[in-house]
Amino acid sequence: MTVNTTSLCFRNKAILAPMVRVGTLPMRLLALDYGADIVYCEVERFPLRQNWFWWLKTTRLGLGLLSLKAQSHNNGILEVLGTVDFVAPNERVVFRTCEKEKDRVVFQMGTADAERALAVARLVENDVAGIDVNMGCPKEYSTKGGMGAALLSDPEKIESILTTLVKGICKPVTCKIRILPTKEETISLVKKIEHTGVAAIAVHGRKKEERPQHPVHCDLIKAISEAVSIPVIANGGSHDFIKEYSDIEAFRKATGASSVMIARAAMWNPSIFRKEGPCLLKDVMQEYIKYAVRYDNHYTNTKYCLCQMLREQLENAQGKKLHAAQSMQEICEVFEMCHFYEETTALLEGKNSLLEATDQDVDDQIEDTDVIKVAVRFDKREYPPQITPKMCLLEWCRKEKLPQPVYETIERPRDRLFCSIVTVAEQKYRSTLWEKSKKLAEQAAAIACLRTLGLPEGKWSEAANHLVNKRKRQDQELLNNGDHGNSLETEATYKKPHFPPGVPNPNIS
Repeated sequence: MTVNTTSLCFRNKAILAPMVRVGTLPMRLLALDYGADIVYCEVERFPLRQNWFWWLKTTRLGLGLLSLKAQSHNNGILEVLGTVDFVAPNERVVFRTCEKEKDRVVFQMGTADAERALAVARLVENDVAGIDVNMGCPKEYSTKGGMGAALLSDPEKIESILTTLVKGICKPVTCKIRILPTKEETISLVKKIEHTGVAAIAVHGRKKEERPQHPVHCDLIKAISEAVSIPVIANGGSHDFIKEYSDIEAFRKATGASSVMIARAAMWNPSIFRKEGPCLLKDVMQEYIKYAVRYDNHYTNTKYCLCQMLREQLENAQGKKLHAAQSMQEICEVFEMCHFYEETTALLEGKNSLLEATDQDVDDQIEDTDVIKVAVRFDKREYPPQITPKMCLLEWCRKEKLPQPVYETIERPRDRLFCSIVTVAEQKYRSTLWEKSKKLAEQAAAIACLRTLGLPEGKWSEAANHLVNKRKRQDQELLNNGDHGNSLETEATYKKPHFPPGVPNPNIS
């Protein structure tokens, strides 16, 4: 079995564990500053259940995960922050990374489908150091979708997912599991996992029904380490073992593992990775806030992580002020960092102003008093197969003996979104909404024209659909004539590099 080769090594490493809500970019960068060798990022649940990975039981969009789009940035954020953002259909950033962590961040996903997992892995593999599959989460919102710990009872699906990923991407693949009810079952599973070609396996030394207050089973992690030749990453020692940096090595020896993955101890104080010893919590929190402001981390996430660091101090005056904070600015006020907040936000706003000026130049290119604008979008699900607004508009122009529609599409540099203007009978039409592709922008422009003229768009909901009936007749005629070639009528579209000059509005009946 050939394992994907990479510079990423999983032996003798101190690793930041994947933690939902905690392992965002600011925390990962802070852990790297304090000495973490590898940082894992968990991107399987909050806030993705409805928009990304919860497609596992959804067929409405087919491979619904592909609606996740790796955009150059979100609303100008990339050029301002220097990040790479992956944005869900609701425009929420679900994974943000940057050049500093590119060679040391592992992207963990929750999945129950091999092909969909591969599609997601291919979306992000150029911006991460590795891909991990979560097979240990015991929470219901994960297991009810067949993900997380639910996979532990389905070895065949585990093999399918991991083998598909190992063969399908160039970056190393790992997985994180919990131990099974018996030692024999656990050893049998990890050997099957090893044969898939994964680069390493992380083991949380508890059963799926056990929680942090239960002791970690170091003996079972050690048995796993002795049973396989690939690196084993021990996880689950924060409660019983790891209180400072020297404890990391003690836990590694107790488990016989190659490396140690730290979750809660790092959440409470990321300087646990610092060989010289932990830093004062006050200094750690201030450094975290700096990263949170610089990288536009949402204040609710920032607040949550700071509360985890304060722990028992949440009841003192500072903790109460933090609990009451409702913005990043108020959080900075709690920690006496108002000056830093004002300086940093002013810098970011200055960069954003430059982008907006560039956007305005683009908008000026399409601002035309002769253009009729309608706020519409094209949703493929609302139309029969092979029927689109562009086809309907083309058919109508032919029927009325008018020139074919001319589409002029422009890309906005700030966010690489598109807007298209269609000219029909010397009148221009466009949607006011920007789209993610040229094709969608052109369909939206066609809809704007059709609605303005009061013409059918070809939707399922329309009582009589001339194009659908015509297409059926054409297909039947071709079949009767023995012609098995392409029966679809090609959409004729003329592209022009520049917008035409304005022309008077004609009267169109």
